[in-house]
Amino acid sequence: MAVQTNPALSRRAWLDTISRIWAWLFLLGMVIFFSIAGDGFFTPFNIQAILANMAILTIIALGQTYVIISGGIDLSVGWVMGMSAVISATAMNMWPESTPLWIIVTSGLFVGLIAAWIAGLVNGVLIARLNVPPFIATLGMFGIARGIGFLLSGGMPVPIYVRGLGFLGNGFLFYYHPNFGWSFLAPPQGLAQADLRNLTGYFPFVVIAMLALLFVAHVVLSRTKFGLHTYAIGGNKEAAMRAGIPVARRTVAIYMLSATFAAIAGLIYNIRFTNGAANAGEAMLLDTVAAVVIGGASLFGGAGTVIGTLIGALIISVLANGLVIMRVNPFWQFIAVGIVIIIAVLIDQAREQFAQE
Repeated sequence: MAVQTNPALSRRAWLDTISRIWAWLFLLGMVIFFSIAGDGFFTPFNIQAILANMAILTIIALGQTYVIISGGIDLSVGWVMGMSAVISATAMNMWPESTPLWIIVTSGLFVGLIAAWIAGLVNGVLIARLNVPPFIATLGMFGIARGIGFLLSGGMPVPIYVRGLGFLGNGFLFYYHPNFGWSFLAPPQGLAQADLRNLTGYFPFVVIAMLALLFVAHVVLSRTKFGLHTYAIGGNKEAAMRAGIPVARRTVAIYMLSATFAAIAGLIYNIRFTNGAANAGEAMLLDTVAAVVIGGASLFGGAGTVIGTLIGALIISVLANGLVIMRVNPFWQFIAVGIVIIIAVLIDQAREQFAQE
């Protein structure tokens, strides 16, 4: 007896499979292509450079992931990051030179978080309590954070005069030199200036911080009640309210969480570049949304993962790096990322359409 299959179910299963793996396949294809066409792409140095350069983008995108899954969008994250970076830089410069580095960095993080939490709280209250659309509320905060950042910095980057800060932001967990062997946390002792060209670092500190935050964000989203409520609010807000979920309180917390990741990204910018700039996250806004959408999150809410966001950020970073190595005009990156976003949205819409049939 022949087994008959439902064509609609087969198409839906095929589309679900494609929607889950297409970003992975696209990333793999880019890595293979740039490894063949670009000289020096697939090397330990360049791979670590890609990961280090994507750290700030990924950290901000983690907060954006929660917001988009809940059915909203946060247009203020880039400028909240810049505002926090300026405030953190100003606070770190107030300490005496003899103050331990960890105290300076912790204080910078603390004041940056306070500023970001205020912004996230305002966003959340406007959206959850006053029913202001997320696009409008966060667009307003976009302008407020931008203005505060520029006012505090005078429109110029705020240099940070803290010894050892640059090493912390650009250091590695392990170092290796052919003549001096391996060392932990710092280059081998006794290196001359000429020896530095043969020194190789492994596992950048900023990448370790990114992976730690990624792990925490993944566990919270996939293993806790807060994460479950985030999906429920994005899937159907009315049903979530009827189920007893404190939708307003959770929404405020989600936007404050997004601001938290923006503040942490601002601090990492400070320690990498030893300055705080109001426009440090200006280019991050669209890239964070792109990373989340490319990673499989639905703009309708209720779907998305932290791992998917990581893949989306990797695609954007590999694309930018590969084009530079191939000496292609970097403006092509915007076109390429735009095409990838459109593909991701089309796949998401097709999946939604088949799900409703």
